[in-house]
This record gives sequence, structure tokens and C-alpha cells, in this order.
Amino acid sequence: MDEIIFRAALPADLASIIALLVDDRLGRAREDASDPPAPCYVAAFAAIERDPNQMLVVAERGGAVVGSLQLSFLAGLSHRGAWRGQIEGVRIAASERGAGLGRRMIEWAIEACRQRGCRLVQLTSDKTRADAIRFYASLGFKPSHEGMKLHL
Repeated sequence: MDEIIFRAALPADLASIIALLVDDRLGRAREDASDPPAPCYVAAFAAIERDPNQMLVVAERGGAVVGSLQLSFLAGLSHRGAWRGQIEGVRIAASERGAGLGRRMIEWAIEACRQRGCRLVQLTSDKTRADAIRFYASLGFKPSHEGMKLHL
């Protein structure tokens, strides 16, 4: 089996990343898998690519995108001016689920945060994703805060 490569996403990966977002019970209702990708996705990708504190990452096997996540590096005054890494949008292709790719990808992201000088790594997961919450807990993440969102 081909080796997994973790790398920065390229514009050519955008449709594959969107397909991963759509292949999800929550994403099916909110994402748009149009080909070519809708302009909103193209603009968001360009903004992420321009921002040195953002990193859109893909896991690639045999030339195919099989996983994706976004890392945001956040400066802050709390924790004595500590930088934090925020992990978002974690998705694994259905064909790869349960084989350890998610664990490898999160471990890779944690190390990327460490290399950027982050003193804290955080993430959120929808409360209905009990399996994902158990998975993140198995990696050492603690439910230390109550997250809230306001859709605008």
C-alpha cells in the first residue's frame, strides 16, 4: 500500500477537500460539491493560502487526497502570550476510516503546532459526534471548555 504524505494543500486539491467535507452526515446538508468548486470555496482557499497563520493540510496516498484538516495559529496574551494551534475541519476518506490515518494526521498537526512554538493545541467537535469526541480524548485532548457558536 502506498505511503501517506502530509502536505500543504494545493489549489488542485480543492475539489477533493470539498468532497471530504460533503462525505459527512453534517457536511451533506451544508456543503456544495459542485464541480468546478463554487467561488466561495475558491476565495476561502486563496485567503487561507495567503495567511501565514493558516495551513490547509491534506493527507495523500498514491496521488489521491484521503484526508484533510486546517490548522490556525493564534497569537494571544493569555497563558503568558502563548501561541495556540487550532485544528478544524478534520476529515478522512471513507475508505481510510478506522485504519489509523486520523490518529496519524492529528499527531502530525500537533507536531506542526509544536514546531511553530505553540504552547497549546485546541479543537472543537460537534457534540453529536460522540465517536470523534472519544477519539480526541484518546489523543489526550480534554473537554476543558464549553464552546459556543453564533451563526451570522
